[in-house]
Amino acid sequence: MVILFELALTFYFAATIVGVVELFKSSRATTRLLLILAAVGFGFHTANIVTRFIIAGHLPITNMHEASSFFSWCIVLLFFYIEYRYKVGLLGSFIMPVVFLIMLSSSILPRGIKPLSPLLQSSWLAVHTILAFLGDAAFAMAAGIGLMYLVQEHFVKKKHLGSLFQRLPSLQSLDEINYRLISIGFPLLTLAIVTGSIWAESALGSYWRWDPKETWSLITWFIYVFVLHARLRAGWRGRKAAYLSIIGFLAVIFTFFGVNLILKGDHSYLQ
Repeated sequence: MVILFELALTFYFAATIVGVVELFKSSRATTRLLLILAAVGFGFHTANIVTRFIIAGHLPITNMHEASSFFSWCIVLLFFYIEYRYKVGLLGSFIMPVVFLIMLSSSILPRGIKPLSPLLQSSWLAVHTILAFLGDAAFAMAAGIGLMYLVQEHFVKKKHLGSLFQRLPSLQSLDEINYRLISIGFPLLTLAIVTGSIWAESALGSYWRWDPKETWSLITWFIYVFVLHARLRAGWRGRKAAYLSIIGFLAVIFTFFGVNLILKGDHSYLQ
């Protein structure tokens, strides 16, 4: 089981290195190599998650090691979908470093499998967490696309239309994909909050307890409400939308890592 995780981490690292190289000198060969390395890493990663599921008897997301690992798995899954659906050039160069860093953080956290606490022995566990992680993965992808937009816009403004400019998608395409990803992530986050509230009521007798995780999830939700409102009502597109997608993902990262590692609450079982 440990070797599967380490192999996934190794292949993601290799894909990250190829992605960095691709920023300076890309070809069909480097693009294909990045996708192959990421796919092999994803295969080992999936095997690791399945193995932990078989051993534990439940979805492996009940401690920070498992949660970080599953979060990165969701990002890679969505990366392959976007790559297949939109053929976004150099996307792996911006996404795989994020995946590797999250996996690296997971690698230094305790990996033990402990018995499931009574609070978590619910069918809502898988429903609530899968919705949350897929939504966060969509926001991670949107942030990566937003960063790509800012890089491409820099080249356009400086009129430095070099090889990297030629390999990046158009500003319009990046802006549209950014919006579609947030449009996917927002309802998933909404459903995650709703199912979490239903679960809390059945387990704790209250729909909302202002737990730090709940509070920051709600803050993140309002940030993305603003992102969508600003785009649809105020016409905030392009650079503004790119910056907002990055800011929103920073809130996601704090909600995921900061709240779990710094603040205490009902979700402290994840530590």
